[in-house]
Amino acid sequence: MIDRKSLMEGNCRMNMTPSEKVGRFTTGIFSELAARKQDAMKRGLDVIDLSVGSPDLPPPDFVVDTLVKYAQDRNSYGYTLKGTPEFHEAVRYFYRMRYGVELDAEREVLQLMGSQDGLAHLATAMINPGDYVLVPDPGYPIYEASVELAGGIIHPMPLTAENGFLPQLNEIPDKIRKKTKMMIISYPGNPVTALADQTFFSDVISFAKKNEIMVVHDFAYSELIFDGHPQISFMSIPGAKEVGIEFNSLSKTFNMAGCRIGYAVGNREALNILGTLKSHIDYGVFYPIQKAAEMALTSNLSLLSEQVREYQSRRDALISGLAEGGWHVPKTSATMFIWAQIPAGWKSRDFAYALIEKAGVTVVPGDAFGKQGEGYVRMALVQPADRLTVAAERIGMFLQGKMECEKSSI
Repeated sequence: MIDRKSLMEGNCRMNMTPSEKVGRFTTGIFSELAARKQDAMKRGLDVIDLSVGSPDLPPPDFVVDTLVKYAQDRNSYGYTLKGTPEFHEAVRYFYRMRYGVELDAEREVLQLMGSQDGLAHLATAMINPGDYVLVPDPGYPIYEASVELAGGIIHPMPLTAENGFLPQLNEIPDKIRKKTKMMIISYPGNPVTALADQTFFSDVISFAKKNEIMVVHDFAYSELIFDGHPQISFMSIPGAKEVGIEFNSLSKTFNMAGCRIGYAVGNREALNILGTLKSHIDYGVFYPIQKAAEMALTSNLSLLSEQVREYQSRRDALISGLAEGGWHVPKTSATMFIWAQIPAGWKSRDFAYALIEKAGVTVVPGDAFGKQGEGYVRMALVQPADRLTVAAERIGMFLQGKMECEKSSI
């Protein structure tokens, strides 16, 4: 029983402990990298940060103008509760124009507070404790976190260079398939930047139907695809709506990451279930942000090509610079990341920490994305090309110095 005197005197100490589920989580890698970055800067290093995939480019002017216009309207500040019909129509238009996909704007589109909002809550909405979920390894951290919070069991699908970073569906044991409720895929993905073709998606649909498994496709990097490769929405494949949903976002496509607006499309039953959960969690996206997003999705989409050219030039600058320093990395086909196998003899974390301390460049160790990420690092193309060239030069000098040390110690 709480002692009233102790309470009044401020001596009562509450037992503030995390739940068992939250207690399993450790401090994120990005917090650790940020702390090491700050230490390096205190020592006078000019640190080039290639860790967080937050776009450094601004949204289009017309998006900002629309946001400002509606933000000045005093009637814009109430709860929206859900996506406006106009926003849903804008998504329908965008999917028809970009991917040749027809959607029912009312029943096959669900607005989200960024695609991560949907990814974080979908497992809670769809699975029961003890259900298995197939998750890519390496993969975006929210995939595993959402399953763990929902009480599900993760079965990793290894993504390796030998298999084109595609999961080998035929290697998933029958006993696991029978217990599996959901599988998550992402092409082009994060951290692995590989692309998938129509044949792979068709195989996924067949696998899902045969085993009664829901498919979740994370398509957040749908508009950052290079070298003329086609953009393939999972929803464009026959049968996709029967088995799953697709998440997309305006964060990377229109540089609206801080606005927190995205959406899911596809299977209407699954979207209705997720929408029911969200109706108990939030009260919708700020109306001016919805109007700005609507304008973005229905705009002259030629601006997307300009953005692709910018990221492609950044990719080329970084990869060519690394090659000059002796680190040969294959060209990524998509996204704002480079997924690079590190030089032999290093562990991912040791390599990433050494780059911060010695070269003043921040990258993310691959093992932060799963067991299969060991031996890789992820570099974000969120700096101008000239700055990426400087980063590559520093990394090259570091690697050459490391090699010289190794030779001199023999």
